[in-house]
Amino acid sequence: MTMDVTIYHNPACGTSRNTLEMIRNAGIEPTVIEYLKTPPSRDELVKMITDAGLSVREAIREKGTPFAELGLDNPELTDDQLLDAMLKDPILINRPFVVTPLGTRLSRPSEAVLDILPDTHRGAFTKEDGEKVLDEKGKRIV
Repeated sequence: MTMDVTIYHNPACGTSRNTLEMIRNAGIEPTVIEYLKTPPSRDELVKMITDAGLSVREAIREKGTPFAELGLDNPELTDDQLLDAMLKDPILINRPFVVTPLGTRLSRPSEAVLDILPDTHRGAFTKEDGEKVLDEKGKRIV
């Protein structure tokens, strides 16, 4: 299937790896941007956050980042200040963001990506941790 899909990916992240494989299971080879090496521009980041229906605070990653030591939990910080921190230290950008013609999602959990992919899955899909997401017909297991 031809569909323009971009994933902002961290190969060290299991959620990001599962999301990438679900995209591929739909028969799509996405554009993979390792955002730690090639971070989005400020405009791209703002657009992804907005298009995903998130606040800047919802798009910032706390776990495994310098979030607390940078004092980013301060509720008085503005969106611009949070965005500045995310752009300065991209590990603070939550992941993986996926952009398709059907929408933009922060794919946490990874199966959130299914909401913005066509129903073209090639059979079953099981996440790295053993959780079954798609059955043998490529249909979502609820």
